[in-house]
Amino acid sequence: MPDSPSKDPLHGVTLETIVRSLEQWYGWPELAERIRIRCFTHDPSVKSALVFLRRTPWARAKVEELYRRTVAPRGD
Repeated sequence: MPDSPSKDPLHGVTLETIVRSLEQWYGWPELAERIRIRCFTHDPSVKSALVFLRRTPWARAKVEELYRRTVAPRGD
């Protein structure tokens, strides 16, 4: 039985790719409006966002959900 591809849009996508994609899609100011976390509102950078999101599951979940809704390709 062949393996079917995962339907999860986050499958194989790194957190860094997610943050960079969202930053390109929205820019830091809009991203900070959508998800009110300090790493997006005060001197934002990919590095600071990654450090915070790796340590903070609730914030990472919000970022992943925004990615699913906006950047990830739509499924069936």
